[in-house]
Amino acid sequence: MLIPAPIQRLIEAFSRLPGVGPKTASRLTFYMLRGENDLAQELSAALAELRAGTAVCTQCFNITAAGQERCPICASSEREAGVICVVEEPLDVIALERTGGYRGLYHVLGGALSPIEGIGPEDLRIAELVERMRGGATEELIIATNPSVEGDATAMYLQQQIAPLGARITRLARGLPMGGDLEYADQNTLLRALAGRQSME
Repeated sequence: MLIPAPIQRLIEAFSRLPGVGPKTASRLTFYMLRGENDLAQELSAALAELRAGTAVCTQCFNITAAGQERCPICASSEREAGVICVVEEPLDVIALERTGGYRGLYHVLGGALSPIEGIGPEDLRIAELVERMRGGATEELIIATNPSVEGDATAMYLQQQIAPLGARITRLARGLPMGGDLEYADQNTLLRALAGRQSME
């Protein structure tokens, strides 16, 4: 069956999204085709505005509104300027902000070190972080990279680069999730939970 070019083009575009396979891409495309006209137009307008309406914060490299040099977090006088939390992606900032328990600043690396994928220190915003730390105003650097091989490698590299600058370096605790059972935890999670155990005093 020959599919008209516009439909095929949209299927291929949807298929390029992470986690979207050919079947899901086809379903989404045909839903858009038979759905209300305003949905397709609204989606088209939102996609066009996505690039034009956003920018990157010049201080932390998080996403911000176009025309703003600094994001609302960096521009806020109510944040703890002496604490910086290093994350891999802007989505990590959103996740931490949802907790309501962190009041410091952020630094978005734009990924993690991955020699297999050809991502080295020069591909991330590590030099900018080191430069930012040189001012001496940062008391604590929280490394919040993902608990993965790449995240751990990035954390170790950051520690080597930042340690000479004198700030306290911490890493997010990792271990057993609340409500989880020991029998279902994998070996690495149990080892990390044991290593990170705390006194009950």
